[in-house]
Amino acid sequence: MQYTNADSNPQLLPSISSLNPLQSPAHQFPSTLRHLHETIHVVMSNKKITSYIGCGDLNSAMEVFLNMKMRTTVTWNSILFGFSSKPGKLKEAKDLFDKIPKPDTVSYNVMLACYFKNASVEAAKDFFYWIPIKDITSWNIISGFSQNGRMDDAKELFRAKKKYCDLECDDIGENNLVTWNAMIAGYVKNGTSLISMYCKRGFLEDGWKLFMGMSSKDVVTWNAMISGYAQHGVSDKALYLFYEMRNTGMKPDWITFVGVLSACNHSGLVDLGIYYFEKMQNDYGIIVKSDHYTCVIDLLGRAGKLTEAVDLIKNMPLKPHSAIYGTLLSACRIHKNLEIAEFAATNLLNLDPVNPVAYVQLANVYAAKKNWEDVSRIRRSMKENMVIKTPRCSWIEIKSVIYEFRSGDRLHSELVHIHDKLIELEKKMKLTDYVPNLESALHDVSEEQKQQLLLLHSEKLAIAFGLIKVWVYQSEFLITLEFVKTATRPQNLSQQ
Repeated sequence: MQYTNADSNPQLLPSISSLNPLQSPAHQFPSTLRHLHETIHVVMSNKKITSYIGCGDLNSAMEVFLNMKMRTTVTWNSILFGFSSKPGKLKEAKDLFDKIPKPDTVSYNVMLACYFKNASVEAAKDFFYWIPIKDITSWNIISGFSQNGRMDDAKELFRAKKKYCDLECDDIGENNLVTWNAMIAGYVKNGTSLISMYCKRGFLEDGWKLFMGMSSKDVVTWNAMISGYAQHGVSDKALYLFYEMRNTGMKPDWITFVGVLSACNHSGLVDLGIYYFEKMQNDYGIIVKSDHYTCVIDLLGRAGKLTEAVDLIKNMPLKPHSAIYGTLLSACRIHKNLEIAEFAATNLLNLDPVNPVAYVQLANVYAAKKNWEDVSRIRRSMKENMVIKTPRCSWIEIKSVIYEFRSGDRLHSELVHIHDKLIELEKKMKLTDYVPNLESALHDVSEEQKQQLLLLHSEKLAIAFGLIKVWVYQSEFLITLEFVKTATRPQNLSQQ
């Protein structure tokens, strides 16, 4: 059987000048069409295999694989990853690897990970030294050895790797296990701390460069990068990194799946999120925590599957905390579901009687339904229970100076200019068919008055102020939107 790399073939239709002069173009054209058809078939088959593997259906993936007349390295790597992901499939994976015509670095790394997943540490070591070209993923075996109690092997590989980093190992005694542990663990820990710092500040590119430059990564390192991408809505990269993490043989923990579920949440991948939620328990034996439930309930809520979210809460093996009911209540406001909103608010207030979020969110749902009497009742209840809604704040940094804005701010020295800028923006947005969201205005007043009230939101004041100053200083500015004990999301203006 002839194996060609059809995925990377840059030229499907040869030029006339490349045709054999002894052979008529009429004879070659059908052959070219056949090759084009075979190439498309390979690409589509590869996608099918990847999809089946992602869903854990190895049998269907293997059926597609066996029916392929032409296979690429991508094909082999995909099916090899499928076997490496299944416990007890080491022999099948090794047999498959031995049949790959031209294995690449991905092939070697998948096989290496398979040895570790099946606790064949000695075989993993032998295989590692046999790998002709080692990339950063391959070097993750250092942390794999130290995690399996093989410090001698970890030290040996760490020395071999030191030419890639500025680490001095010669003066450390062979029996000084504490120092060796500290050096290997500290090397990983310090890099991980920097990655977390970069990601929290939104410098994902810097975090990624540091991540890629680390020869040794532990599960905390992977979690830092996955969570960083997930928190900032870069879900595709977070999920890809999770795929690569498993590919290296690193076992995810419960924090990993919080990041994965959060990534699915931000992308609206309901089915995939539920799949990983179940896989976490069934395949990895991870005990589900409240953070996982919060992510899944938010995922279902955003998709409008409120009934399913309620069923999940009622069947939880642990007691729901206030964040779970708060998440459900927020979804009810978006989808205007009064019945479930009252259920969520009641339970939230039972757990936290002075939580302003419950009152405000429920009032938002009533306002969206134009139940103004119920809105007034909620307001009276807040006064009777002495519940105070802390105004939300937004900060903006311009020229190293931080300015603070609060909702309803009427004391700022440049308030007139800020309102003028907001009105200017509103007029421009209306020309693009922008319609303001007035449902969160908790007052039974005219539409025009509601629009005026929305202009006092802190994030809008901060953005307008920044736009005024950016023209003055001709420089960039950094804005931080911080919502303190509030149940409302940023309005459309801050999303434009």
